[in-house]
Amino acid sequence: MQMRLPGLLLGLALLFQQIAPVPQLPRPPFPEWLDGVRAEARSRGISAATIAAALDGLEPLPIVVERDRSQAEIVETLDHYLQQHVSAKVIRTARTRRADHAALLEKVADKYGVPAGIVVAVWGLESNFGRFSGVRPTIQTLATLAYDPRRSGLFREELFDALKILDSGDVRPAAMRGSWAGALGQPQFMPSSFLLYAQDFDGDGRRDIWTSTPDVLASIANYLSAHGWTRGDAWGREVSVPAAALDAIRESAPPRTEGCLARRQMTVPLPLEKWKALGVRAKGGGALPDTGPDASLISGVTRHFLVYPNYQAILEYNCVNAYGLSVALLADAASGSAPPPRAPAKTKKTKKKRR
Repeated sequence: MQMRLPGLLLGLALLFQQIAPVPQLPRPPFPEWLDGVRAEARSRGISAATIAAALDGLEPLPIVVERDRSQAEIVETLDHYLQQHVSAKVIRTARTRRADHAALLEKVADKYGVPAGIVVAVWGLESNFGRFSGVRPTIQTLATLAYDPRRSGLFREELFDALKILDSGDVRPAAMRGSWAGALGQPQFMPSSFLLYAQDFDGDGRRDIWTSTPDVLASIANYLSAHGWTRGDAWGREVSVPAAALDAIRESAPPRTEGCLARRQMTVPLPLEKWKALGVRAKGGGALPDTGPDASLISGVTRHFLVYPNYQAILEYNCVNAYGLSVALLADAASGSAPPPRAPAKTKKTKKKRR
């Protein structure tokens, strides 16, 4: 017993280190901290003019820290979430926007391989089809979050990336606005994603994801393409799963054990032939295709979905199945390949804090 005690104590010590708060060093006053940001920005090659325009006179925004500390989300069933976010009104708007920009979306699809419906659906969920791109001043927001000790390292890097964007001339400091968390423009890219994926599709020399619809839609498509969307493949399909098949499915297709929560809420992938043998059918009772990529099952209360590798690209945008399936189903509906949504069942909503 004594031989094992040191190992047990070491294990408890390591566990404590993981769960115990990390002691924070006293923060310098904000102006002094900002001087350090200026010095590092110069060392990273940011011009003196950009540093002055972005950082002179800057003060933290207490409301941003409050939002970061008190993020709340509505917790509801997958079925109910889909009904709320893929409503008849949203579908009508998606179809209208797709028709309005049909020629542009065709060009985007030709270049990036992402269908018009998927691009429009992401656009709709991220910015209400261009109606919202954020109102918070991005540099001030990111500086506030970088100064705050909770996630200072993450947001300090995003702050320097935002300064790089300003230095490139893509946007003026006053026009660089976004969410309280620093997400930019209609695609809601963090600055690091902007630098990697934002596109100048209208050819004016600027990547304008705030006001240029060609740049917005191309940037969304480029992001999905870069994260694995395969041209010509589907995202998945809604299916029918007999109650009697659930036990066999749990045995043959257990949940994934790695990845974000959304990926751990889906089964390991199986060939379509295996899903057919387990009793899974296309929505309405039809047979599944004879061939296709391996698929994973996602189950809600009353709705079930088989999802293919392209669905994983959608999750790279936001790794939540309610979001991914909303994009996918809205894309189908915007393309005219889905029936009107059913009335949502009444479910009790609760609030929880997002970690």
